[in-house]
Amino acid sequence: MPYEELVDLLLVYLLVGLRFLGLLFSNPVFLAPAWPLPVRFWTAMLLAVVVTPGVGLSYPGPLFAHWGFLFVAAGREFLIGVTLGLFAGLPLYALQMSGFFEGTQMGLGIATFFDPMSETQVALIGQMKYLLGVWFFFHWNGHLLLIEALTESLRLIPLAKGTWGGGAAIPWGIWLQKLFVLSLQMALPLFGALLLADVGMGFVARTVPQMNLFVLGIPLKIGLGLFILLAVLPLTVDLFHSTVERAVEMALEGALLWK
Repeated sequence: MPYEELVDLLLVYLLVGLRFLGLLFSNPVFLAPAWPLPVRFWTAMLLAVVVTPGVGLSYPGPLFAHWGFLFVAAGREFLIGVTLGLFAGLPLYALQMSGFFEGTQMGLGIATFFDPMSETQVALIGQMKYLLGVWFFFHWNGHLLLIEALTESLRLIPLAKGTWGGGAAIPWGIWLQKLFVLSLQMALPLFGALLLADVGMGFVARTVPQMNLFVLGIPLKIGLGLFILLAVLPLTVDLFHSTVERAVEMALEGALLWK
């Protein structure tokens, strides 16, 4: 193989690897320090080596004629991966947000702890549901869906071609609305149960004013909340499952902005 063709082939692998690297840097599944930078980089390069021959990519020769254009193309490929990873992780963010809402209603709003994986202060119920969502994400082969979506993006969005705004427009407002609505749907059963509990304790306070509802109410709401969480867990998992594939499709639609 001539030297020029070898360099062109390596540049193609590098650009595909940068698209994978953007996905690994933005998707919440891979944000933990358990995935350090060298691991993410070499994982992205390995995926590029595996995927590129099957897609049949060719290098855009005119673009590689100048290093300045090459750096622009590299940044574009990285941002395409970031778009895919960020929006494909919307169901996980919704699950974590619903846990935050539920913990606040249960009286656990101040029950935060330091998470060594994300190196931040996190809410108890929100982190529990987030970790549960990550487990189910891998159980349903969500990581393979991401790889498949990025491979499809290589066919829809050629390497180093196109400009900003040449493809589809991203409905940012609609996506954020869906994220908020999904988190509320996951938290509504617990909201309803705790609302009934508050109404019941209000009647008790009127009929038995001697009872200290402040001491009784907090353990009651926490216990009832945990029971409701366990009771509606299958429904939450089904709702989460139904949105995983759709979120990956939406992420691919958003990546078309770079076409």
